[in-house]
Amino acid sequence: MKQYEAIIIGSGQGGTPLAMKLAQQGWNVALVEKQYAGGTCVNVGCTPTKTMIASAKVAYTVAQAGKWGVEVNDFKLHLPAVLERKRKVVESFRQGSEKGMEETENLCFIRGEASFIDRKTLRVTLKDGGEETLSANKIFIDVGTRAALPDVAGLRETDYLTSTTLLELEEVPERLIILGGGYIGLEFGQMYRRFGSQVTILDHNQRLLPREDEDIAAEVLKFLEAEGIQVITGAQTTKVQKEGKYLNVTLKIGDEERIITGSHILVSAGRTPNTDTLNLPAAGVELDKRGYIKANDRLETSAPGIYAIGDVKGGPAFTHISYNDYLILYENLVEGKNDSIQNRMVPYTMFTDPQLGRVGITEQEARKSNLNIKVATLPMAHVARAIEIGDTRGMMKAIVDAGTGKILGVAIVGQEGGEVMSVLQMAMVGNVTWRQIKDMVFAHPLYAESLNTLFMKLEKEE
Repeated sequence: MKQYEAIIIGSGQGGTPLAMKLAQQGWNVALVEKQYAGGTCVNVGCTPTKTMIASAKVAYTVAQAGKWGVEVNDFKLHLPAVLERKRKVVESFRQGSEKGMEETENLCFIRGEASFIDRKTLRVTLKDGGEETLSANKIFIDVGTRAALPDVAGLRETDYLTSTTLLELEEVPERLIILGGGYIGLEFGQMYRRFGSQVTILDHNQRLLPREDEDIAAEVLKFLEAEGIQVITGAQTTKVQKEGKYLNVTLKIGDEERIITGSHILVSAGRTPNTDTLNLPAAGVELDKRGYIKANDRLETSAPGIYAIGDVKGGPAFTHISYNDYLILYENLVEGKNDSIQNRMVPYTMFTDPQLGRVGITEQEARKSNLNIKVATLPMAHVARAIEIGDTRGMMKAIVDAGTGKILGVAIVGQEGGEVMSVLQMAMVGNVTWRQIKDMVFAHPLYAESLNTLFMKLEKEE
């Protein structure tokens, strides 16, 4: 048995920096990874999808070039080249992660699959064959999630795609049906529409993006439908049946039953945690009914000395949240702090084109809580930069406290929406009021400059 001070299971965006930082502090650390360094984000999530979305945006821009006065006679998407570029970017990030770990003293990077024998002991089935037994007083679980498969008759018997397998498909689907209208489904739907697929998105919710305000969701739906994407809400998928080279998908919408036909089906109906192979009962780690690890505000599980990082504990499934988990754990364990994940800001961006960037509460959440608020909105059609760039899709929205003037929440649908949102996120952290931003000097003609105009709307109401 090999003894360590700490063992990290999974080399995601929280586990990897935690392993390296602990090792740099002199801890004897093992990091166990069953597949690729970098976790979901680098290998099958953020990095590959955003790389391919960039190609899709170029295709869309070229197709629309005439409106900028640029004549393009013909162009062709070369998907193998798109995939090759994506693979190179992923490999570069992955190798960078591996190199960093291999060059860190006191850190042993082990390729294999871990499972618990007891609270302090792991059995690792090595990727190259054989087994090792490892032990540590502190163990950190960062194993992430995978695509969930809904209980739909006939689905398992089809060659369904997930957000992972679609990234390796060497052909553009003729007719792509997407089960799920969440953020991942919308990004993939727009990307493959721009690659040339006919795209239909099926969502069981009565409206698209129910966690967003209705006006924000309506802006997203507007630009998706403008590109020819069919979005069907309130749709319960009941059956999938293969017929020749096509798939017939049976839907129930209210009392009506419909059948739509596609060549490929992408399952984007949520995620499930990778906890099923860890033998967590042997360690005394409790799970919730969906299989996620129960953890408190300091990321401690029910088993003393075992912690959960990132998506595996449920909650906001974002790379930056996993990274922040690492910071909290490190500061508490090494620097003696008492930090918590409670009340931390959770910004995010949906990388459709245009983007949706959001942080803080929505208007609907504020109204439900009976908060005394004011709401400022500004169409992108009134933003000078958007007009000059030639893309006025979207809107800006901010929710502010009517008494203090502090910003409570922001949603930006537009080009560089995530970047503009981040400007207001920093204002929220620094308690900068909407009146201060209204009078702030921004460089002209940035998107950020339109924040002056956005908050002038509130001044006019007073």
